Amino acid sequence: MKTWTKVAVPIVAVAVLVAWYAFRPERLVVNRQVDEAMPATQGGLSAQPLESGRFYSILHPTEGVATIYQMGDGTRVLRLTSFSTSNGPDVHVYMVAADDAKDVATVQKASFVDLGVIKGNIGDQNYTLGSDLNLAKYRAVSIWCKRFSVNFGAAALRPTEASQNH
Repeated sequence: MKTWTKVAVPIVAVAVLVAWYAFRPERLVVNRQVDEAMPATQGGLSAQPLESGRFYSILHPTEGVATIYQMGDGTRVLRLTSFSTSNGPDVHVYMVAADDAKDVATVQKASFVDLGVIKGNIGDQNYTLGSDLNLAKYRAVSIWCKRFSVNFGAAALRPTEASQNH
């Protein structure tokens, strides 16, 4: 075997592995479905919806509803229902300090709180919000791919009718 082949083959193999890890192409066709129930409330108190918004697509088809609930114990939960988006590498759920997260620049310029890696690209799921998260400031949800700094989809949150009646 020629010397250049002995060097080129391992380099190409490493390059292919690095590219696979970076892009994770199998995730474009493999869905991860979750079906989390609404968190239980203490003492039989019902969860009150505070804010809600419908997801819309930005870079990838994204749909469903994002709702923030005040639980009976005072904690708050972001619940995604009828949710679906594309799968991808390192996709997170962000609360964004803006009225909407309509593009990459808005998310990058605004502050955001990372609620963690998305539990699944399809299905109902819950994310606990910190007690110090100011809902008057953090008005949008972004489905964000950290690896490539792209916004898959977003939902602008607005007060729900139930929260306006209280």
